[in-house]
Amino acid sequence: MTTTDGGASAGAGPLDAAPATGTTLTWLGQAGFALRHRGTTLLIDPYLSDSLADKYRGRIFPHIRMHPSPVDPARLTGIDAVLHTHAHTDHMDPWTIRDLLRGNTPTFVAPRAEREEALRRGIPVERLVGLTACEHITLASGVEVHAVPAAHEELETDARGDHRFLGYVIRLGRLTLYHSGDCVPYPGQAELLSGMGVDVALLPVNGRDAHRLANGVPGNFTVSEAARLCREAGIGTLVCHHIGLFDFNTVDPDWVAAQLAAHAGGLRWLLPDLAATYELRPRSQP
Repeated sequence: MTTTDGGASAGAGPLDAAPATGTTLTWLGQAGFALRHRGTTLLIDPYLSDSLADKYRGRIFPHIRMHPSPVDPARLTGIDAVLHTHAHTDHMDPWTIRDLLRGNTPTFVAPRAEREEALRRGIPVERLVGLTACEHITLASGVEVHAVPAAHEELETDARGDHRFLGYVIRLGRLTLYHSGDCVPYPGQAELLSGMGVDVALLPVNGRDAHRLANGVPGNFTVSEAARLCREAGIGTLVCHHIGLFDFNTVDPDWVAAQLAAHAGGLRWLLPDLAATYELRPRSQP
């Protein structure tokens, strides 16, 4: 993994064009990423507004941003698809959806179990594709999205057996990337991913505790759990996220780096800089 702009701290815009035959990744904060592959642009879980501060004003967790949105979604164009892993607002944000629709006509992918909520959030019914675990969709030539279960902190299904929380295994040409959504380890997860040949995992590392859960904030992997999943699933690179946006639901990046130094073994890992663009390559490439 290298940066397209010569360094993670350089000032490239979050949706700068990918190399003609390359794939790039940009962290948009929290669990949000932009992926570019040969002219196709995907957004995953973009939270690019301040809607949660409005929703939770005066509550125990007021959801005040620790940094502004790195990009104005109303000014984005060329977005081909938006993937939502679940219906929590920092992953399926109505204000971001509204603004993205001003200049784009993307396909929206979301859990089928949250179809009605997705429509309430403003996703046009004709643009919505609902998936559940073990289903997939082809979005463009060489771009496939495979849905897998996620446990936030539990595996949950609706009355039809459709999963409320999903992860996505995304095949981009010869590169395979896994975004877990909000997730903790669950039985069979490593074996499932091992069989899918994942090169890069995007995993939340803000952990979990009883206080947050009791106040409506279920948690995610710890740093050591994320590293262990990658090792057990044969994933070569870990990209850490879901930190640095809300003060009640983050961990110190320096502590994360120290934990990875202690637990990662031979795993490659990245704490991305906000809005920096990174080039991704399959493990078979130099």
